[in-house]
Amino acid sequence: MRLELVSVALGPAATPTLPPVSGVLTDEGPAVVAVGGERGPLFASLIAGGRLAPERGSVLLDGSDDAAVLRRAVALVDTPMVAEPAAALPVATVVREELVFAERHGGRADAERVLAELGLRRWLHRPIADLPAADRLRLLLTLAARRPGVRALVLTSPERHGGPTADWLALAAEFTAAGTPVLVIAGHAVEAATRFALPVLTGRPGPTS
Repeated sequence: MRLELVSVALGPAATPTLPPVSGVLTDEGPAVVAVGGERGPLFASLIAGGRLAPERGSVLLDGSDDAAVLRRAVALVDTPMVAEPAAALPVATVVREELVFAERHGGRADAERVLAELGLRRWLHRPIADLPAADRLRLLLTLAARRPGVRALVLTSPERHGGPTADWLALAAEFTAAGTPVLVIAGHAVEAATRFALPVLTGRPGPTS
């Protein structure tokens, strides 16, 4: 599996909404792409998942630029305004909704079973906003990875929830090793923190012109 962002960009070249961004994700390891701008990670994630067409550049999945194939194969995880659970939703409700997306039973018992598997059953009735960052991300990555046909995950701005960078880097590596590669698209603030933490990083800012 190879997911590649090739200088994807939005807006005029002189004042871009999303400056050109490039990055590569393969089965060999997770990748982190640092993107500038307040909404940069959101736009880059939407493009990586085939939900938004870039005005310049391209997204390739195994060499193909078929957006429909890309949407089926790539799941967005915790992407603001798109795949981010409402803060007040009980954890059980979030799990049940995700199980429906995964075409699995979405009853209360099913949600309890998933949470028990992850050691999170005590959070069943608590708002998703109360979950510690690492637990939240593990839960959402797990549920997205179970959707039929999903071959890769795009995790958006995990740093916004706080907690050690090492936690979400470890999760990205864990899911990739288990067979569902993770592309993390985050703000520029994580660039220095991740530069030496994950040797297999392949994400990178694109050229500015």
